[in-house]
Amino acid sequence: MRPYRETDNCTVLALIDADRLPGQPACTPGMLEHALDGRSPIDSRWWEELQPPRTNVLLDGEGLLTGAVSYAIRPRDEAGLLLWMHCREDHAAAGALLRHALDQLGPRTNFAFECASALTFGVEGLSARHRATTREVLQRAGFTTRDLRRYIQSPLPLTGLPLMAAYSTGPVHKPPGRRLQVRDGDEVVAEAVIGNPFDGIAVLRWLHVTSSAQRQGMGRALLGSAVDLLAGLGATQVIGYVDDDDPRDPERDRTAANALYDSVGFTEVDRLLSFTRLPE
Repeated sequence: MRPYRETDNCTVLALIDADRLPGQPACTPGMLEHALDGRSPIDSRWWEELQPPRTNVLLDGEGLLTGAVSYAIRPRDEAGLLLWMHCREDHAAAGALLRHALDQLGPRTNFAFECASALTFGVEGLSARHRATTREVLQRAGFTTRDLRRYIQSPLPLTGLPLMAAYSTGPVHKPPGRRLQVRDGDEVVAEAVIGNPFDGIAVLRWLHVTSSAQRQGMGRALLGSAVDLLAGLGATQVIGYVDDDDPRDPERDRTAANALYDSVGFTEVDRLLSFTRLPE
C-alpha cells in the first residue's frame, strides 16, 4: 500500500470504470482530480466539512496497482469517512483496502459511502447488487447497512407521456440544470428539477406535486414535459434517485412516485446503501 501518485491516473480510472453502473458516464481525469481534492458538484457543502482526503493504492506481489481507497476525517464530529473504493470487486483487495483505511482512521465512528463523489453522476451510496463483494466486506468488518434510495434509468425519448399545457422554467446552478414549475395563482403546485445532459445522460433530480394538486395527472404530465425538454437538449437517457427509505413517513413516502416511474418505462438499476461502524 502506498499513497496515490499522479502516474496512477490511468490505472485508477480503469478501476473506477470497471465498477461503473449503467446510466453513468465514464469517469474523466477531471472528475478524478476533483475527488482526490475532496470536491464534488453534488453535496459540495458536505465535502467542505472534511479534512483533505487521503488516497492510497494497493499493489500486488508484482507491483501492479489493483485497488484504490480514499478516506477523510470530519472535524465537527471526529467521524471517519470512507469516501470511495475500487478494486474490480476482488474480495482480497477489498478487504486489504478497507483494513488499511480503518487502521489509518483509528478508533472512531466510521461511515462509508455516505455521499456522492465527483467520480459519478450523483450516485449517493454503494450499489447493493453491482458492488456485492464490497458490501459483504464492509458488513463482515462490522458495518451496519442502511438502504437509502432507488437508482432508476430510462432511455430517451419516452413516448406516450402527456405534456403540461403551461409551466415556467428557469436555470438552477449547483449543479447546473433547469427547474420546471406549475403554479395555481401564486402557489407552486408542481415542480421538477433536471440536470443538464452530460455525455448524453441527464438526471431527474426532483419531481413533486403538492397534496392539493395530486390525483389530477399533473405528476405524469410534468414528468413528460421534463423528459421531453431533456431529449431536446440532447439527452439519450435519463437517470433518477428516489429517496424511498422511510415509507412510514408521509413526507418521505415515494410509493406513488415509484409507481409512476415504473409505469412509464423506468427500470431499477440498483439500490444504494450507506454504512456505519461504531468504535469497539
